[in-house]
Amino acid sequence: MNKPVLALATVCVLGALALTACGSGGGGGSDDGGSGPGGKVTLKLVAADYGDKESNSSKAYWKGVTSAFTAAHPDIAVDVQVVNWNDIDKQVKTMIQSGNVPDVLQTGGYADKVADDLLYKADDVLSAATRANLIDSLADAGRVKGVQYGIPFVSSARAFFYNQAVFQQAGITRPPTTWDELRQDAELIKAKVPGVTPYALPLGPEEAQGESMLWELGNGGGPTGKDGAYTLDSQANADTFGWLKTNLVGPGLTYANPATTDRKTAFADFAAGKAAMLNGHPSLITMARDGKVDYGVAPVPGKAGPLASTLGVADWMMAFKKNGHRDQVRTFLDFVYTEENTLRFYETYNLMPVTKDALSAMTASGRHKVLEPFFALLPQATFYPLGDTSWDAVSAELKKSVGGAVAGDPAKVLGDLQKKAKAATADK
Repeated sequence: MNKPVLALATVCVLGALALTACGSGGGGGSDDGGSGPGGKVTLKLVAADYGDKESNSSKAYWKGVTSAFTAAHPDIAVDVQVVNWNDIDKQVKTMIQSGNVPDVLQTGGYADKVADDLLYKADDVLSAATRANLIDSLADAGRVKGVQYGIPFVSSARAFFYNQAVFQQAGITRPPTTWDELRQDAELIKAKVPGVTPYALPLGPEEAQGESMLWELGNGGGPTGKDGAYTLDSQANADTFGWLKTNLVGPGLTYANPATTDRKTAFADFAAGKAAMLNGHPSLITMARDGKVDYGVAPVPGKAGPLASTLGVADWMMAFKKNGHRDQVRTFLDFVYTEENTLRFYETYNLMPVTKDALSAMTASGRHKVLEPFFALLPQATFYPLGDTSWDAVSAELKKSVGGAVAGDPAKVLGDLQKKAKAATADK
């Protein structure tokens, strides 16, 4: 999402596989929210660690940013604590419950904080110029009921990966653009390249909500309708899973039981040359390279043609109201989101940008060729309904049971999920 120049996959396995991280800021001074002697304000920043070891921890990045910021703004200090992804939710929850609320938090989600009325609006803590520089699709994904609270920090998009050597063995000359072409290619691979899974379909509990949404988007469906209400049991979604069951799962063109197969298995199979096609994000590039797989990347096939809008994922920045440091937070965030600082983070960890100037710079530099297919997809990406405070609960239910829709009755499985989604919405 979502890690001093690491290979792309190393970072994204930590970031994009989850695109989620956090840190926790220690106390910045006094009980009045961090005001120190002489009126100097100390902001508390809790930030995610995108490194996989101490030598590439995000602590180094934030130390550089905050030191430069305080040198330019001596009346504002920034106290940073970087916390690993596994501990973020628990530590932030404890901070909020104990009243030790940070001024700024960078993590994987924001809507639950909005529901508890903890956050400033993005308009309050970003200048107009900084807001305008955010990629529109990402800024829109930070909205709750039309108001932006979540500020995108890093991003990722999904694309279609295929094994070019396997395609050549099977006599396939180009990647599929439609579902029917994908099925035909899968049949050729099964017939001509034994021992290779034609299409790796991971609908297990690791990330079933992502794989299922990509297929739903290909048929004009998705988890929600235009009004934002859940439409898990729509006819378009039921038809999508019916197609998968009949055309891929039934004929043995994917795993025997996609509902118990996780993304990590699909990625590992592709990187080992054991799977020919799958949907993936940028971390798969380095995995494929390490496995010496001759891979290609293309837009995700849809029912009638490539997806016009693929799945996007983001990690978020947000600002808390409790300490009353709105103006200082705005000054700090405008500094964080300068092109120099954002580029340093993206290039340190090989992650995708959230700002227009950084996207232009990375596209033009020629140093990020492997990311160029994803750059083209990002501005039109579609996101999970992150602004719905019930999404975490609904996503958890999707992970547990949506894979059953390609084994049993799609309408029944999706109907049960829709009931649970409505109940989760009613609870919020």
